[in-house]
Formats: sequence, structure tokens, C-alpha cells
Amino acid sequence: MVIKALPEFPWSALTPLRDSAAQHPDGIVNLALGTPVDAPPDFVQRALCEAANAPGHPATEGTPALREAAAAYLRRRFGVAAEPEAILPSVGTKELIAWLPTVLGVGPGDLVAYPELAFPTYEVSARLAGATPMPVNLDHGLPDPAPRVLWLNTPSNPDGRVLSAERMREIVSWGRDRGVLVVNDECYLEYGWEQQPTSILHPDVCGGSHTGVLAVHTLSKRSNLAGYRAGFVTGDSRIVREMLEVRRHAGLILPTPIAAAMAAALADDTHVELQRERYARRRAWLRPALEARGLRVDHSHSGLYLWATRDEPCWDTAAFLAGEGILGAPGSIYGRPGENHIRLAVTATDERIASAVARLTA
Repeated sequence: MVIKALPEFPWSALTPLRDSAAQHPDGIVNLALGTPVDAPPDFVQRALCEAANAPGHPATEGTPALREAAAAYLRRRFGVAAEPEAILPSVGTKELIAWLPTVLGVGPGDLVAYPELAFPTYEVSARLAGATPMPVNLDHGLPDPAPRVLWLNTPSNPDGRVLSAERMREIVSWGRDRGVLVVNDECYLEYGWEQQPTSILHPDVCGGSHTGVLAVHTLSKRSNLAGYRAGFVTGDSRIVREMLEVRRHAGLILPTPIAAAMAAALADDTHVELQRERYARRRAWLRPALEARGLRVDHSHSGLYLWATRDEPCWDTAAFLAGEGILGAPGSIYGRPGENHIRLAVTATDERIASAVARLTA
């Protein structure tokens, strides 16, 4: 059975900590999940509603308006030249990540590599395909033997590290020489703080050719559309076409109203800048409060998380914070290198972040 090949769903283990944190007189401050709490922009909600009369089956490749908006967005925000025909929408990006090796025919006997400290779904993508998961430390080299797929995530979840354009260029060149598909999950590309990230599809990284590389994008973080399940993949046009054909057979299709909402969101940058200001404010409040309470924040140069430690087992730190009514995600959820860290999201409301700050600094 497939379920036997999968790890325990990681956030299920947080239930006792959640119950403990909920006992706080001022209620729980849930910083364990990076789920948006701010409303999607009004104009995006209107676009969704105006497209609600959609009785027919949508096209798996999405609408022309969506593909053109995504291509314009990548060019405008990240200096990436992607053809609209090479853009494929997905029902959020978690499903895309989970099924990508399977869709591309990766299977038993193949290796799927990913950073040893990473979002758990990269490992899941290998297991669903029946392939062998291969966690790697990219600071110490590249996978040997070469895998079929190498996942990158820069900016990184959970620790907010950013791979330089030079290092990414080395990885892309290595992958091309060995026939390895290199895929970057660019979920947090809009949120560089101390370091500015670069898309894997930028000419400084891929040399102006998208051969052998893909970039995965979501609107969950940039536009607060996690509840809409709105994402897309682009890059190597041959591979995108192959994915399109398989996804047609599987019925992995973005609903028409969501496509309209995505096109509207991708065409606007103002709401993204407003959201950046919100997260920057919350981050600026929370970090010094954690440090005042004896936690050290490591890396965290980008993204929506603070990667904190008391140099003790992460579950002990999580229990300490739960005693203050604050729920964090123990770092071991993301791999062995996270065993002494905890991930704290800055995606809670101003009021909840302020409450956490007050508890930590009392």
C-alpha cells in the first residue's frame, strides 16, 4: 500500500503542543504553519466571483490570460523570459511537487535528491513514485550517484538560506552534464530580506536556456491565496509539454474561476509590496523578542520564518514556547539538521504577533 511508503504526516505530532499552548489565558499564538491570515486583495476576490459562471471543463493548460499574466510577472519581477506556452498551472504547488517525479516517469531504481533540511514533500515526491529518496547537503557537494531529479528550495524553507546565483549556476551545469532535472521551488522568491534571491530561470543562472530546469511558483505567499490552491510551473518547454499531457489524463486541472483570480493577482505588484511591509513589520517585532528570551536566530535571510534555537533538542524548545502559549514547528520535521532548531512563522496577525512579543518580553 502507498501509505506504508510514506512518513507520518509531520504536523500530526504537534497536537500535544497545540493543546498545551491553547491553555494560555490569552489564547494560542500559532506560528507553526506558514499559512496566510491576511485577506486576498479585493480585486482578486472580484475576479474570482466574476468568473464563477463556468459550467464547462477548463483546459489543463489554463487560460491564455493566465499564462500571459504569469509570463509577464516573471519578466517584470525576476528578469525571467518564459514563453506563455511553457507555463502550466497547478492546483496549488504541493500537489505539483508531490507528483512531479511520478508524472515524469521516475520510479523504482531511480533516485530523487533534495536538501537534507527541507520541506517534507520533496521526500514524499520520491516515495509516491516508488523511487529512492536522497537527502543531500549541498554545502558539501552534489549527489553521487546522480539522481533523476534534484529538488532545490531557495529561498529555503525552513531556515531562510539563499543559494547564490553562482552556486545555482554550478548546480544547473552539473545537472545538464548528467541528465539531471533540477527543479527549484521558488515559493518565497518575493521575500528576500538581508539577501535577495535569484530565480533558477534567470540568465545569470541558466545562461538564457531553460533546458533541464524548472521553477515552481505559488500565489499562496505573495497574494494570500493558499485557500485558492493557485500555482504554476515553467522552464524547460519539452518537460512542461510532457507534464501537460500526463496531467490531462489525470484530470489535474485548475478551475476556471481560480485561473481568473490568478491572472488578476499576477498582473498587480502593489498588493505584494503591502504584504511585504506587513511581514517585515511582524518579523521586526518577533525577532528581538525571541533573542531577549534567550533564543538565537540563525540564517533567516529570506522567507517567512525565523529559524531559532536554544542549542537544545527542538522538542524541548517547542515545549518551552508552548508553555507561553506559542506554537512553533520543531526543526526535526524538516530533517536531521533541524534537531536543535524551531521554525516560527511571521504569518500570524499583528495582534497575535504582538501578543507573542508581550509574553516573551514580560
